[in-house]
Amino acid sequence: MASTEKLKLSEVLEEIEMSRAAFYRMRARGKAPKLIKLPNGQIRCRRSDLDAWWAKREIAA
Repeated sequence: MASTEKLKLSEVLEEIEMSRAAFYRMRARGKAPKLIKLPNGQIRCRRSDLDAWWAKREIAA
Protein backbone atom coordinates (compact mmCIF):
# COMPACT_ATOMS: atom_id res chain seq x y z
CA MET A 1 0.00 0.00 0.00
CA ALA A 2 1.50 3.33 -1.08
CA SER A 3 0.23 5.32 1.93
CA THR A 4 2.37 3.26 4.32
CA GLU A 5 5.53 3.60 2.22
CA LYS A 6 8.33 5.33 4.15
CA LEU A 7 10.90 7.31 2.19
CA LYS A 8 14.45 7.99 3.30
CA LEU A 9 15.39 11.66 3.59
CA SER A 10 17.73 11.26 0.60
CA GLU A 11 14.78 10.03 -1.50
CA VAL A 12 12.66 12.99 -0.41
CA LEU A 13 15.46 15.43 -1.24
CA GLU A 14 15.90 13.86 -4.67
CA GLU A 15 12.17 14.03 -5.42
CA ILE A 16 11.78 17.67 -4.40
CA GLU A 17 15.15 18.58 -5.94
CA MET A 18 16.47 20.34 -2.85
CA SER A 19 19.71 20.27 -0.90
CA ARG A 20 19.76 18.94 2.64
CA ALA A 21 20.68 22.41 3.98
CA ALA A 22 17.80 24.09 2.13
CA PHE A 23 15.42 21.39 3.33
CA TYR A 24 16.40 21.93 6.98
CA ARG A 25 15.98 25.71 6.58
CA MET A 26 12.49 25.07 5.18
CA ARG A 27 11.81 22.66 8.04
CA ALA A 28 12.89 25.28 10.61
CA ARG A 29 10.26 27.63 9.11
CA GLY A 30 7.60 24.90 9.43
CA LYS A 31 7.19 24.52 5.65
CA ALA A 32 8.60 21.01 5.14
CA PRO A 33 6.66 17.73 4.91
CA LYS A 34 6.10 15.82 8.14
CA LEU A 35 9.00 13.61 9.15
CA ILE A 36 9.41 10.57 11.40
CA LYS A 37 12.56 10.15 13.50
CA LEU A 38 13.35 6.50 14.13
CA PRO A 39 14.94 5.31 17.40
CA ASN A 40 18.27 4.88 15.57
CA GLY A 41 18.19 8.57 14.56
CA GLN A 42 17.31 8.02 10.91
CA ILE A 43 14.63 10.19 9.31
CA ARG A 44 11.71 8.91 7.23
CA CYS A 45 8.76 10.55 5.50
CA ARG A 46 5.49 8.79 4.76
CA ARG A 47 4.62 8.82 1.05
CA SER A 48 1.15 10.10 1.99
CA ASP A 49 2.67 13.06 3.92
CA LEU A 50 4.94 13.97 1.00
CA ASP A 51 2.01 13.73 -1.45
CA ALA A 52 -0.07 15.98 0.84
CA TRP A 53 2.82 18.47 1.00
CA TRP A 54 2.96 18.51 -2.82
CA ALA A 55 -0.82 19.03 -3.01
CA LYS A 56 -0.60 22.10 -0.75
CA ARG A 57 1.86 23.65 -3.20
CA GLU A 58 -0.36 23.33 -6.26
CA ILE A 59 -1.12 26.60 -7.99
CA ALA A 60 -4.59 27.13 -9.40
CA ALA A 61 -4.57 27.95 -13.11
